[in-house]
Amino acid sequence: DLNFDPSIKSSILFDSYIILFLVNEFTGSPSNKTHKLSIPQLAGAVWEACSALKKTPSTNVIAIGKAISQVAVSMKDVLREMNELKPASNEEEEEEPSENFSTKPEDKPCDEDDDLCDGDLGSDLSPEEMKIVELTTDIVSRTLVVHKDLIRCITLLLQRENSDDISVDSLEKILKVSQRIGVQVDELGACLYPPQEISAIKVAIEKISSLISEVEAELRNLKGCTEDFGEACSGLRSSLRKLGSELGCDLVPEMENLVITD
Repeated sequence: DLNFDPSIKSSILFDSYIILFLVNEFTGSPSNKTHKLSIPQLAGAVWEACSALKKTPSTNVIAIGKAISQVAVSMKDVLREMNELKPASNEEEEEEPSENFSTKPEDKPCDEDDDLCDGDLGSDLSPEEMKIVELTTDIVSRTLVVHKDLIRCITLLLQRENSDDISVDSLEKILKVSQRIGVQVDELGACLYPPQEISAIKVAIEKISSLISEVEAELRNLKGCTEDFGEACSGLRSSLRKLGSELGCDLVPEMENLVITD
C-alpha cells in the first residue's frame, strides 16, 4: 500500500474529489437537477481536473512548500484589503462634533440593499484608528516577508545532498504553525474595520509572537534557519512590540525569552 503524508495526501484527495464529481456529472442522468453543464463543458472540466492531478507535488516536502505558499497568497489578500482602509475626510470631521455622536435627521442607518454601504465601509476611520491600521499593516507585511523567507529556507533544504533525510514531521509542524499564523492574520484584517476590536487584536499579536518562535525552533532543528529568515523574524518582532506598546500589551518578556533560546 502507498503511504502518503498529510500534505500530499490532502492535495491528491482534493483533485480526486473534483474529478469524481465531474465524472458523475458527465455520466449522470440529464434530468438530474445538478446536470446543468453541456457535455463539451463537462469534458473540458474533467480534462482540466486531470491535468491538475498530474501537477500534484511529487514529494511531501514540495507539497508542504506549496501549502505554505498558499498561506502567503492569503496574507497578500489581507494586506491589500488593509491598504484600502481610509481615514474620514476633513469635511466630515468639521461637520461632526469630536466627542458626540451625530444625531442629524439625514444620518440614517444603511439598508442591506444600499450600494453605498459597502463602498463607505472602512473609509471613515479616525486618526487613532488609522494609527492602529498602519502598525497592523506593517505586522502583516513583515509576516509575509517571514513566509517568503521560510519558503526559501525549505527550497535550500531540498537542494542539500542529504535532502532525503529531512524530517517530514518537522516540516508538517512548520506548515501547521504557518497556517495558524495565517488565521491570526485574517483575524487582524477583520478587526481593523470600525469599531475596531482592540481586545481581539491584542490576542492575535500575542499568538503570532508565540507562533513565530515555534517556526524558528522547528527550522533550527532542521538546521535550515538562514540569516535572512532570522532578520525577517526580528523585524516582525519589532513591529509586534510597537503595536503592543500602542495597545498597552507588553510583549517584551516573550521577546527576551526568544533571545535566550537562540
